[in-house]
Amino acid sequence: MKIAYLRVSSTDQHTDRQEITADKTYTDKATGTNTDRPQLQEMLRSIREGDEVHVWSIDRLARSISDMHDLIQQITGAGCSVHFLKENLTFTADKSNPMNELLLNMLASVYQFETAIRKERQLEGIAKAKEKGVYEGRTTAMRQSAEVLKLLEEGMSQRKIAEQVDISLSSVQRIVKKHKQ
Repeated sequence: MKIAYLRVSSTDQHTDRQEITADKTYTDKATGTNTDRPQLQEMLRSIREGDEVHVWSIDRLARSISDMHDLIQQITGAGCSVHFLKENLTFTADKSNPMNELLLNMLASVYQFETAIRKERQLEGIAKAKEKGVYEGRTTAMRQSAEVLKLLEEGMSQRKIAEQVDISLSSVQRIVKKHKQ
């Protein structure tokens, strides 16, 4: 069976550029910095010997070298192959292509480095914002989202929720849309 694994980092991103034709597709909207992703775990439980797992690019499967190796080992250990379309790399249990191993290690290192640099920049930005006294964090937005979802569950209309929480109707609609994804 041909299986596609798609991943984007957040709920407001789309998988449109990850074009893979497959018998079964698993899609996560979550960070690639760990393997705690529901659809990834479901795919790993579902694969059977002879399946082919297709991923658009290496960074869509994992952003850590150790996670990448563990995932490829788990997939190939189940008798399946892993195909990275963008990089044109394939991995099987027999490890018959040392050049692919080298390229995987180099590219996975670059993706892990990108993640570390992004986090470093984010922390620098937060520190500067705190110095200026303008950093409030995400607690307000998180509280608002929780309140919106609670009121929605209670049957309140989105317009009334917006009034009660003191946010715009479009913000309520955005929270509801994210929650449904």
